[in-house]
Amino acid sequence: MIWRSISARSFAVMAALNAVLAVTAVCADRTSELVAPGEVRKLAGGFAFTEGPARDKDGNATFSDIPNNRVHKWDVKSGQLTTVRENSGGANGLFFDQQGNLVACEGTSRQVTSTSPDGKTTVLADTYQGKKLNSPNDLWIDPRGGIYFTDPRYGRPEDPLEQDGFHVYYISPDRKSVVRVVSDLVKPNGVIGTSDGKSLYVADPGANKTYVYRIQPDGSLTDRKLFCESGSDGMTLDEQGNVYLTAKSVLVYSPSGEMIATIKVPESPANVCFGGPDRKTLFITARTGFYSLDMQVKGQ
Repeated sequence: MIWRSISARSFAVMAALNAVLAVTAVCADRTSELVAPGEVRKLAGGFAFTEGPARDKDGNATFSDIPNNRVHKWDVKSGQLTTVRENSGGANGLFFDQQGNLVACEGTSRQVTSTSPDGKTTVLADTYQGKKLNSPNDLWIDPRGGIYFTDPRYGRPEDPLEQDGFHVYYISPDRKSVVRVVSDLVKPNGVIGTSDGKSLYVADPGANKTYVYRIQPDGSLTDRKLFCESGSDGMTLDEQGNVYLTAKSVLVYSPSGEMIATIKVPESPANVCFGGPDRKTLFITARTGFYSLDMQVKGQ
């Protein structure tokens, strides 16, 4: 009886060890497969809080400096930084549409705007059902031109909330309607969709979780699934479908939700995007600095 008990216990320990090894294999560090040899480079500094990097058609990166109320552009060919918008309404998340317009979540002005290449700014959304938005934070534009954006609230206690919570919205491709598509999250923030327009990832740092949804033809979202037990400020996707989240470092998750890489940055990152002429440069906004990292993979 004693021998059998020990043997059974030994088999149980071995089985548990094998399970741990299997999980370790699944979660193996794949950083070297994703990141090219080299270090994270600081391209510019002296900002107050950088956010919202977005790639234009030439691979340049445009990003916001929220407290200073400015939007900047990093030219990948010249390596020069310019200011492309002053008095940005506290612009946070940014994204270029197919016409080259820069769509921005203006947290201070509490609206989503579109700025044309010649500098004309148009308000796309500032209310939902007649009530002022909270503070639009991050956005993604789908292949049809519809815009998903998150609407939490950070700071600005002097502005009363008119909405009944923190939600996710969709601006129709014709820009004529605003629909609430997610209403059961704690405090949604980062958002990104797949290039085929089939899936949308929404981070909920209020619950320290990120979810993935299936996008329907009318822009509505169904089939919510928990993607990982981590929230995020901003996020992006590479060509393999890996999801890049921001925390104290940039955390990379496989399409199945397993963490496969950690990218350390001198300052805590807020947001990320792929850029450069070949989409193989990872641009990182991180507090007072703006950084880049050469990658082995392309962005979507």
